[in-house]
Amino acid sequence: MKFKDYYKILELENSRVTIEQIKTAYRKQAKKYHPDVNVGDKLAEERIKDINEAYRILSEPSSKRKYDRTWNYNVGNKQRKAKQKTSGEMAGDFFGMFFGNNQIREEIAQSKLPQIKGENIETEINISIEDGFYGTDKKIALKNLEGKDKFITVKVPEGIQNGEKIRLVGQGKEGKNGGKNGDLYIKINIQDSKKYKLEGKDLYTEILISPWEAALGTKAKVNSIDDTKTQIFIPSGIQSGEVIEIPQKGYKTTNGERGNLIAKVRIVVPNKLTKEETEMFKKLKEISKFNPRRI
Repeated sequence: MKFKDYYKILELENSRVTIEQIKTAYRKQAKKYHPDVNVGDKLAEERIKDINEAYRILSEPSSKRKYDRTWNYNVGNKQRKAKQKTSGEMAGDFFGMFFGNNQIREEIAQSKLPQIKGENIETEINISIEDGFYGTDKKIALKNLEGKDKFITVKVPEGIQNGEKIRLVGQGKEGKNGGKNGDLYIKINIQDSKKYKLEGKDLYTEILISPWEAALGTKAKVNSIDDTKTQIFIPSGIQSGEVIEIPQKGYKTTNGERGNLIAKVRIVVPNKLTKEETEMFKKLKEISKFNPRRI
């Protein structure tokens, strides 16, 4: 069934009219297209039928409400969209007087495009074990779109783990069409030092002892990363390569947990011997039956 716009037939602009306005419009149209005024006019005859039908539907509140739902679907929504479009064009003309129509068109075009988030950037930096243990600030340089250096200060939290990434929100590539910038991810590489080697939460170091300390046993102090000295007992007969584990003196995590400090024993022989030491070693050689190559 073909839809009829009863409001248009009665020359009303939209559905927001009162019953009195409908009656007034009906009387006007009925007078205009009355058969007595338009004798022999077939179009006028059809027109007066539509006018009477429109009045019958719209003059009754219940039937008007029912019809208005169909009218809004077929006509009302289109009218509102057209009005919004016209308002946007008028705003564009107004701003165009000041900023130029090209700029307005470009901004409108961009506003219709989907927002695209900028790409994330990944980089990495090297830090010392001490920097990771205590935390530090690192300044890094990134290239911007013009190829110039962009300096960013990275706050490295204490207890950060090797290989962990720090995320800086919005420091990546710029978004498009109003989209958010990407993020910057910085991978942390913790470098071993001459003094310490890091494995997970544990720190490895060396403790140097003399041959007679290894043979007889002794007490020695080991420096930990937090600048405290811990005294440990070295049992007699300890061999090079054996380890002594010191609990809660290793690296730490961001929640404050500590790993262990593991001291690897290395027996060091004197480079130069005094005459007395030489004689003592010769005597030890003569009286000792120990031969490591026979073990």
